Amino acid sequence: MKAWIIAVVAVVALGGGGYGGYTMGYSGGEEAGYDGGYSAGQEIGYSQGQDEAYEKGNTEGYAEGYDEGYDEGKDEGYTEGHDKGYLSGKQEGYTEGHDEGYSSGTVDGYQDGVEAGLGHGYTIKDPTYAEVIAFLERDTTDSNQYILDVYECEHFVRDICDNAEAEGFRCAYVGLRYPAQGHAIVAFNTVDRGLVYFEPQFDYRVELVIGKNFYRCIIPEEGVVFTAPAADDTIMDIVVIW
Repeated sequence: MKAWIIAVVAVVALGGGGYGGYTMGYSGGEEAGYDGGYSAGQEIGYSQGQDEAYEKGNTEGYAEGYDEGYDEGKDEGYTEGHDKGYLSGKQEGYTEGHDEGYSSGTVDGYQDGVEAGLGHGYTIKDPTYAEVIAFLERDTTDSNQYILDVYECEHFVRDICDNAEAEGFRCAYVGLRYPAQGHAIVAFNTVDRGLVYFEPQFDYRVELVIGKNFYRCIIPEEGVVFTAPAADDTIMDIVVIW
């Protein structure tokens, strides 16, 4: 009986020691396996997650970056392009517009400017004697018909003075006083022959002399002879008005 009890105790002791070893081994194995599996799983999961996240982030980031970059680039590019194009276009347009406008507008602009500055629209000068002769040959005032009380000497003078000024030549109204009446002719202060007088009804040169009959002062064309008028045309006074 005593021997059996000792044997049971030995068996129990041996069995208890095996169970404790099993428990310790299981626990240690479980922990080691967990740690190993966790580490391996974490590494694999991290790698896969990183790859997937990178791919997704790269795709979405590219799309967002492209959109934002496109918008910013478009705005900046448009601004720079617009400014450059505007300046180039403005310069080219200015050059072409300036050339064309200057070419076509010089005469009108100059005329308008003179008129605005001087009031009558003419820039006149004293002509040469040759310029006077050439002007009188072109001018047709002498072909107008003399009509008493309608178109007389003053009208001839007015028209030839206006026509001369239109061509840029200074022309004077010359009033002559006779004993009972008077007459009107024109004058040019030429730069090479001084003051010269002309009868605008015939374009003849006149050399005025106070006390001399006007018809004797006219220098007509060869073969033309003036006779004394019915009224006394002795020149008593000469008034030159510019």
